[in-house]
Amino acid sequence: MADIKARIPGFSSGPKYATLDTASSTVDIADDDAPRDTPWGARNRRLLRIATLTLAAALVAYMILTSGLGFDYASQPQKVSTKLWGQYSPYFPVPSEIDSAVPEGCTITFAQVLSRHGARDPTLYKTQIYNATLARIQKGATKFGKGYEFLKDLEYTLGADQLTAFGIEQMLDQGREVAQRYGHLAFVDNLPFIRASGQKRVIDSAENWAHGFYGELVAGDGGPVPDEEEYLGSILIVPETHGFNNTLDHGRCSQFEEGPESQVGNHARNAFADKFTPPILQRLHDNLGGDLALTRDDAINIMDLCPFYTVANPNPQTNVSDFCHLFTHDEWKSYDYYQSLGKYYGYANGNPLGPTQGVGFVNELVARLTRRPVQDHTSTNSTLTGSPDTFPLDRALYADFSHDNTMLSIYAALGLYNLTEPLPRLDRTSPGKTEGFAASWTVPFAGRMFVEKMTCSAEGEEELVRVIVNDRVVPLQGFKTFRFGCK
Repeated sequence: MADIKARIPGFSSGPKYATLDTASSTVDIADDDAPRDTPWGARNRRLLRIATLTLAAALVAYMILTSGLGFDYASQPQKVSTKLWGQYSPYFPVPSEIDSAVPEGCTITFAQVLSRHGARDPTLYKTQIYNATLARIQKGATKFGKGYEFLKDLEYTLGADQLTAFGIEQMLDQGREVAQRYGHLAFVDNLPFIRASGQKRVIDSAENWAHGFYGELVAGDGGPVPDEEEYLGSILIVPETHGFNNTLDHGRCSQFEEGPESQVGNHARNAFADKFTPPILQRLHDNLGGDLALTRDDAINIMDLCPFYTVANPNPQTNVSDFCHLFTHDEWKSYDYYQSLGKYYGYANGNPLGPTQGVGFVNELVARLTRRPVQDHTSTNSTLTGSPDTFPLDRALYADFSHDNTMLSIYAALGLYNLTEPLPRLDRTSPGKTEGFAASWTVPFAGRMFVEKMTCSAEGEEELVRVIVNDRVVPLQGFKTFRFGCK
């Protein structure tokens, strides 16, 4: 990182933006509710009500335990948040202590977009597992308790690997959003340079992003734009084949992919799953009967079906899957943390080799910011970076499309979450206490990072840089502080 800093003149961090008025925010930050000042009488009346409710709850719990009745979670109205599904959450604006709007008096002169693909079906491997799990339940269950009835005749309809209709719409929306924010950087002779890693869902995401971007420019009278054939044909697709260096897809380091480091993430999340899934398994057995012998992994797989069946719906924000109601809000918090553990120790700062997988892209970013040739001998492809046709340095706007795991390694190489303490493996903690690190906050479906370079009247002619991840301005570490960004 020191080498990277040295190659960007004046690059610094710790911006002093105006902070957002969090009191007026409607975003629910789990586990971080701030206490409110209340009058003495109101406070004591509330304490009395709490004591009464606590006594009533204790009596109900006693009656349930002594009567041998199990509490039927699925039959109760459960709060379902699409923001607690780890990397399977649909993109949402993450709470930010610093306003992500362009600061007054500043002008954006450069932007780099790095985006995950939109919402998709499960991978082929996972869809086969989910299908088999559902078939086993339907064959072995002897009853379907209240709220579980839908499982009896449910036909498995999820596909494999490809974008859903909702995922396509996500990428169209992101393209429109980027055009609104950075459209002034796109000119007829200086159009955005777009790359996509070579898997179909990533390519489709890039193409739909381009549709949204250029469609918004036309709607906003942003001047002449290329026709569809031209702008789609200009997208550079970087193969994911073995032996082909690709900074948008990890997979070239055998030690990371197959060595002991490849299991660090799995060990961490499985340890936590062993702690939080036993009550879930008991409830599933109570409501399904039979001799199913469901396991920890079965519980996780059934929880996975909630986000996947939901994003298969064109309007998932208001119509979540029945699978989601089988679990409590607190269990979804644990599921979100389970996924975060896997990502943190699998691909980010928690893995000794995690950051190394993102160094190549970071060096490409430095080259674009400084308009100087790439200096790298890691995962960059010298054939591509050595040609102005496949790696131009004269553009003001770049957009790259990748996968969640690779993006986390890039974030780690950039040092975006260096302040995050190692995630506890057995005790859940919230994003508010991890300096913003969570799978759902960093790499949801259609998650994105914006790297902005700007000039501000208050800073003279010097250029400033800042990083925004899913609308959250990430204060960069180890640099001198300036008002608007990082020199």
